[in-house]
Amino acid sequence: MRALPLAAATLAAAFLLTACSDDDSGKDPGTGASAKAGGACAIGEMGVRVGPANAAPAAGDSGNVPVTITNKSGAKCTLGGLPGVDLVAGGTTVSVESDPAATARKTSLAKGASISFTLTYVRGETGGDRSLAVTSADFTLPGSTKTYAFKWSYGDVALKKDGQTPDATVSGFMASSE
Repeated sequence: MRALPLAAATLAAAFLLTACSDDDSGKDPGTGASAKAGGACAIGEMGVRVGPANAAPAAGDSGNVPVTITNKSGAKCTLGGLPGVDLVAGGTTVSVESDPAATARKTSLAKGASISFTLTYVRGETGGDRSLAVTSADFTLPGSTKTYAFKWSYGDVALKKDGQTPDATVSGFMASSE
């Protein structure tokens, strides 16, 4: 009786592995015909709205920046995971960790539908050695390598005790009223 769940898990793992690609050609796997057939949502087919932010007013305060994406393509697409966010400060790019409470799940996004995620951060001391002078942020959608960049105007971001990791997290996708 126990072999059936194990076989199902093995089959599911094999399916997931065959869905992965090591293709490093720079092409966005969520564009073109695959996106139109319900494939991965692609940045180029989304409307993006950043904000309005609840910016942290002073060093040590928390702020958040909501990002809403709207499917502008002609067909339903799928988000199968969590958004990826990088903060850019001069020649330094650092990844933002997912919120520990964030759950990766598969979500379909019909034409015209919106979904959002939130970047939460702790403001750092301007010019401080435990701060990152962020100038822009980039995000990617799951299943895609193409990024969307937006200007960061919310102040420096504090660094964690290791002095390298931003004190910031990104949520999972949430239903949006837009």
